[in-house]
Amino acid sequence: MAAEGKAIDALHQFNLAPVLGEFGEQYMFSQSTLFMAVAVVLITLLMVVGMARGAVVPGRLQSLAEASYEFVHELVVGQVGDEGKKFFPFVFCLFMFVLFGNLLGLIPYAFTFTSHIAVTFALAALVFVLVTIVGLVIHGTHFFSYFFPEGAPKLLAPLIIPIEIISYLSRPISLSVRLFANMVAGHVMLIVFATFVVMIGSAGFIGYFGAVLPLAINVILVGFELLVAFLQAYVFAILTSIYLHDAVHLH
Repeated sequence: MAAEGKAIDALHQFNLAPVLGEFGEQYMFSQSTLFMAVAVVLITLLMVVGMARGAVVPGRLQSLAEASYEFVHELVVGQVGDEGKKFFPFVFCLFMFVLFGNLLGLIPYAFTFTSHIAVTFALAALVFVLVTIVGLVIHGTHFFSYFFPEGAPKLLAPLIIPIEIISYLSRPISLSVRLFANMVAGHVMLIVFATFVVMIGSAGFIGYFGAVLPLAINVILVGFELLVAFLQAYVFAILTSIYLHDAVHLH
């Protein structure tokens, strides 16, 4: 939270800075890098520790690990078909990485690395490259028929093909901007209403009552952001699965 006079600096929270002293300065190790590492460690601990016992009656951690696994598995198989099982580890890692990145950002003084377009575009570009390689490996040059649907009038080829190519190339942009924009918008709203609480509350006894409304809105926003954190990870995973379906089946 930051306020200068009457201005609210809601974007300050997204600034990158070196962490871990000289190591961070030398190797450009920022908060974004740190919390990406934290996310990977937490995901690994969840799956390894949660499934270590393999109890018939699972505890909370094992139930969470199993629910995450089954949810993404059903999502991938449902979208791609049985062929999608080989891509499940990739989609699962993407889903969990984005989900934990979104959730970690809701912890006070933490950093939301999914709020940076460089991170989300790198993930989207990875999906784009993988999907294209899968399509070429499975179908060879026949993969390019994807850009001209079967049965379409050949006279419309000069119009349809450019549109299909542009649509295909725009996938990493739409995939990355959707996640980035939702994370930025949500956190900006949180910081704005949190600043209102402090500014109004500092006005004295009467200000305490005036601060109730923005405080209530902020509490609601936190709950809403929890939902958005899951939904954005789900959207990222399901769109990746849809793109894989197109690459595997060419329709």
